[in-house]
Amino acid sequence: MTAPAPPAVALAPFFASAFVWNLALGMSHVLIPLYAYHLGYSGVAIGTLVSAPVVAQLAFNLVGGVWTDRIGGKRLALASSAMLGVAGVVYAFASTFAALLFAQLCIILSRSIYWPATWSLGSQLPGDRSAQMGRLNSITSAGQIVGTVAAGLAIVHLGYRAGFAVLAFFGGVVALALMAAFRAPDHRRPTDAQPILATYRALARRPSIWFGLATAYLAGLPFSLSFSFYPILLVAEGFTSDQTGWMIALRALGSVCAGVTAARFVRKVTERSIPVGAGLATAVTILAIAAFTHAAPISLCLFAVGLASGVLTLYFQLLASEISTTDTRGSTLAIAGLGWGLSHLTTPMLMGALTDAVGIHDAFRLFGALAIALALGLAPLHAWAFRGGRPR
Repeated sequence: MTAPAPPAVALAPFFASAFVWNLALGMSHVLIPLYAYHLGYSGVAIGTLVSAPVVAQLAFNLVGGVWTDRIGGKRLALASSAMLGVAGVVYAFASTFAALLFAQLCIILSRSIYWPATWSLGSQLPGDRSAQMGRLNSITSAGQIVGTVAAGLAIVHLGYRAGFAVLAFFGGVVALALMAAFRAPDHRRPTDAQPILATYRALARRPSIWFGLATAYLAGLPFSLSFSFYPILLVAEGFTSDQTGWMIALRALGSVCAGVTAARFVRKVTERSIPVGAGLATAVTILAIAAFTHAAPISLCLFAVGLASGVLTLYFQLLASEISTTDTRGSTLAIAGLGWGLSHLTTPMLMGALTDAVGIHDAFRLFGALAIALALGLAPLHAWAFRGGRPR
């Protein structure tokens, strides 16, 4: 039986902090690739900038999961906000590739500890778990909507340096203060805490973890494209930076709708049709977006890919929560969420190489075809992970 939901005011600082942190993150999705493009860097350089530091994220994401279990998600969320503020300040004064890379590393480290921490906190909130996680996903996506729109407007009216200063203020000051005001669920350090490698070695033996990782990878593809090559595709189509911000915000709007609606039917993690169907919808819309030149169909594709990937996100979060205990919740969410990190690593670099080789439009077509192949592979992977009708 789930505990009764507490008064909304008790959870308001947590959800407000998630909104503001993601507002700052949403600003980075537009500011960073367009700033690098403005400075004249190639597609490979831009892809390297946003993906190379993800190698560090893959490691720190796993460390962040374990430390979430050991010291609590709230402390790590506070550290993440501070790191995001540092990144914004560095970007505001960066012009060389080395400085840009350092600032991007700060953002990567911030993201790597933020998601296991907040997902773990969200899964422990009183009330229905699916509803609370759906609410958290909707609020984070709503923050990204505001952030992407604000970034486009900031570039046009204030310039890049002021845009990064706004990012630093919201991510490093406001989000941190709100999280500090949140009274997190009581945290108990596990009495039999194992070394990091032992913890993940045991989790990696479970087929259901690998299925969760695959769904997280597909869920992360539109997110990875949003902070790398979606802005460049739209600018190449002739849209202005503020129009680009509005249109990319529709991906996050689709995720908001997924968080609100999907919680009602994403209940049984053993159901195959939900992850396979959402995966195919995500892949097909990635492929379709490069086929259009007008704002209306492109916007519809961005909304649809956000909706489909939002369903996948909620699914893998619930899967990780179902197969874990409170003492291992952060670690399980981290290893399943590693799929997001792998998406952030591979997507920009592959898209950068494809863009330089065949152009931005054909790059999206080829990448979308690869995504469809991966989505089709979810069906046999599900049969392996849920043999006997329950997660193995």
